[in-house]
Amino acid sequence: MKIHIDIDCFFASAARIVDPSLEHKPMAIGGRSDTKIFNKEAKNQTVNFENSGSFVPTFYKTYEAKDDDIDAFKDKDGKIRGILTTSSYEARAFGIKTAMTIREALQLCPHLIIKAPNMSLYQELSHKLHDFLSTRIPLIEQASIDEFYGDLSGWVEDEDIPAFIDNLRHEIKKELLLPVSIGAAKTRYIAKLATTYAKPFGCKTIETHDFDSFINPIKVENFAGIGKSMKARLNAVQIHTLGSLRERRGTVESWGPYAKELYKRVSGLTDAPIVTTHKRKSIGISRTFDPLFDRNELKRRVHVLARHLSFAIMKLDVIPTVFHLSIAYDMNQKSHKNISLAEIFTEKKFDSLCMELFNTADTQKRLQVIRLSINCSSFTRDSKKELSLIGFDEEQKMHTLTKSVQTLRQRYGIDALKFASEM
Repeated sequence: MKIHIDIDCFFASAARIVDPSLEHKPMAIGGRSDTKIFNKEAKNQTVNFENSGSFVPTFYKTYEAKDDDIDAFKDKDGKIRGILTTSSYEARAFGIKTAMTIREALQLCPHLIIKAPNMSLYQELSHKLHDFLSTRIPLIEQASIDEFYGDLSGWVEDEDIPAFIDNLRHEIKKELLLPVSIGAAKTRYIAKLATTYAKPFGCKTIETHDFDSFINPIKVENFAGIGKSMKARLNAVQIHTLGSLRERRGTVESWGPYAKELYKRVSGLTDAPIVTTHKRKSIGISRTFDPLFDRNELKRRVHVLARHLSFAIMKLDVIPTVFHLSIAYDMNQKSHKNISLAEIFTEKKFDSLCMELFNTADTQKRLQVIRLSINCSSFTRDSKKELSLIGFDEEQKMHTLTKSVQTLRQRYGIDALKFASEM
């Protein structure tokens, strides 16, 4: 059987380990786009390649105790900004949800305790849990910072799995002080679904004989992989539960390969192996900020983002060949530009490339910009593209210079050396 392990309210649970007085109180972790990255005196920025994703940024500011209260989310005029990245179950009882604005949450629960995110702590605890699980289970896959899969086939007999996962969750709580919920089933997809119905701090095993009674009543939107568009399509043909989906196999599979695979996952007919390592396929950086019209300031911010992303690319030791820059404007307008380039990576060239992409992508010059994003992908290890030999010797020299700058930044921080255009 496969098992799925999920840390309950991870960020909130981590805060409670540091401060036990938060136990049994409505609390939440706030989040806000780190616009301090654009301050000319910015410092203490760090980069994370592990477990990035929703609410786990690749680039973030090192946690400081002075930021750990509601004032960290106030503007100069005292207005509270930001959203919630997670909340405790005590807070959820007031109707508080992930991604809700902090202002909305405080209206629902005025005594809600808001804490700032501490990404370094989350990474540390996630590593500790991974190491602990590796001593208990032969194959462990880390799907995200707070989510793991394990394969118990040939390790624990099926009839012993309910007791095994129950003991495991209590071991984790005792050793690491982290509450987890665990689901077990024949496939990873059903195990993940089982975890949802085991929360909080519970475990649930789906046996073959109770598969139908468990799966069939569940709403389609509660199955991982069914998003808003697929839910709408299913509902349009009167498919509202997973049981209805399983009954309408012909209809669902007529929608194409993804729908066919989805049907198999829901029905427990397909599975995927546990993957102990994941290869990164892209790297990016983006920031959302208050509406800004000043193009010179926007270009300066592109330089800042390019510097940070260059640091990450060099740290990964990859050569990207596809570059993407997107702009989000107010008035709900968007624009983007891509370019492919198979050459040795240098910071100077990358900075110039980002500026070129911005100048081309900025098609709505009368509008204010609220978000800038840069992404690099198709690394040469995964691409069939061959590096250009034009100007190869000169590029090698610039690459060596970039590596020297990288060494200094790794020792003294990403902000130790900046472009003159950033000042």
